[in-house]
Amino acid sequence: MGKDRVFAGKKNRVKPFEFNKEVTKVFDDMLNRSVPLYGESINRQSQLAGEFYKNGSRIYDLGCSHGNLGVSILSQLKGRTFSMVAVDSSRPMIEKYSKRLEEYENTKGIFLVCGFLEDVIIKDASVVLINLTLQFLDLEKRDYLIKKIYQGMNPGGILVLTEKTINASKVLDDLQTKFYNAFKLENGYSRLEISQKRDALEKVLIPETIETHKNRILNAGFTTFDTWLKWFNFTSMIAIKR
Repeated sequence: MGKDRVFAGKKNRVKPFEFNKEVTKVFDDMLNRSVPLYGESINRQSQLAGEFYKNGSRIYDLGCSHGNLGVSILSQLKGRTFSMVAVDSSRPMIEKYSKRLEEYENTKGIFLVCGFLEDVIIKDASVVLINLTLQFLDLEKRDYLIKKIYQGMNPGGILVLTEKTINASKVLDDLQTKFYNAFKLENGYSRLEISQKRDALEKVLIPETIETHKNRILNAGFTTFDTWLKWFNFTSMIAIKR
């Protein structure tokens, strides 16, 4: 696993963040050092997929990156026939995912799609997973995507959404930011790296409050909603279609 040094050197101009080849090579290190409880979240999501997947339906992994969740689901559903559509707009991520699948069996039901989430047709879904991806979508497209997911989901299906979130209270939002910066410093990032990555993500990653996500999900038609994992400004949510 390559070490993330994408923002280690002083840059004259910080370019907007991209999921390019440079990021793809070090993405696991970036995730483990930048996303609190990442491993726990992936593990539990794969278990939720195993709990809610219905034979003949589909799992959708929207914003699949290079396949950590997909590989975990493969292990969770080992011995079962299933269909999963994994989507990401980054060609390097999809190529790395495809390469990883060569090491596994029972992958015929996994379909990798390099494209935009809003263009994907959702059909016969029993499980839809979105990990740290909606936050990169244009604000005006987020309602549309969640509504499309609801419409393409079978009754009893589950939506699991994990996002970086903000707090409506400035006091609590500042506290979250303070502890998140401390988390990254503890994991070996320098203040320069933290600052430059923050600049790169400005206007690229636009977080929202939990209440905004909840309202969007309920307005789409879901009636069951909860937050099942939270670490300061990282939140995992769950919704079930009845």
